[in-house]
Amino acid sequence: MKGIHSILVVFALLAFACSLASASDASPLQDFCVAINDTKNGVFVNGKFCKDPKLAGADDFFYSGLNIPGNTSNLVGSNVTTVNVDQIPGLNTLGISLVRIDYAPYGGLIPPHTHPRGTEILVVVEGTLYVGFVTSNTDNRLFTKVLNPGDVFVFPIGLIHFQFNIGKSRAVAFAGLSSQNAGVITIAKAVFGSDPPINPDVLTKAFQLDKNVMLVVLEGILYVGFVTSNPGNLLITKVFYPGDVFVSTVGLIHFQFNIGNINAIAFAGLSSQNPGVITIANAVFG
Repeated sequence: MKGIHSILVVFALLAFACSLASASDASPLQDFCVAINDTKNGVFVNGKFCKDPKLAGADDFFYSGLNIPGNTSNLVGSNVTTVNVDQIPGLNTLGISLVRIDYAPYGGLIPPHTHPRGTEILVVVEGTLYVGFVTSNTDNRLFTKVLNPGDVFVFPIGLIHFQFNIGKSRAVAFAGLSSQNAGVITIAKAVFGSDPPINPDVLTKAFQLDKNVMLVVLEGILYVGFVTSNPGNLLITKVFYPGDVFVSTVGLIHFQFNIGNINAIAFAGLSSQNPGVITIANAVFG
């Protein structure tokens, strides 16, 4: 009898725990949902308003077009075709969505980003991808893998992750996400392309840089570099794409040159309220 009583107590505790779990708040389905008392001015709910089930039809659960390749002729060489609650209304409250990802031949990139509301499971159907994610502080461990057709990789919810096509041909992958609206935060855009911009002093200290110029490319392709002091006079250069960051050490000669076919835009933070500028040609010859 004592054993049976113990089992009943365990079941009772489990049932109580389940009741608490089922009574917990639903996960957020957008960045924020500000509460108001006047429902007449209410626009968003945590998800979408629901159609009368009697009026629902097969088209509410259908989408066509994932067989069509996305256009990768852009600066990062990738394209994401999203199928979430905005494309399939029937996904509302079901906690799942899908994307097709196309990558240009060698160099097609999905830049480091996070999904604040969903875990991602990705399967490669064509090409070869180098993928990975970074764990949270304080370890910040990098987990990477080279994926071939048929391989599957999981990116845990909220962690920074990326995909990069290392093959000579295009690549295609499909990914499922554990939210009807998982959200996307592209790290470079969020940090260096916010509106309004984050104070450069904040970025300089956050990235632990005690330097003169920190440059981030927003649009276009730049060839940048600087020259070390005597007697070495070493030239250090790099080609930069949107989201890339370059640091020029205080006092050294440096330059930027647009090698793309379109206008380029960059922002730069400087570790002085008035660092001054000496253009070498003007100073020496002018």
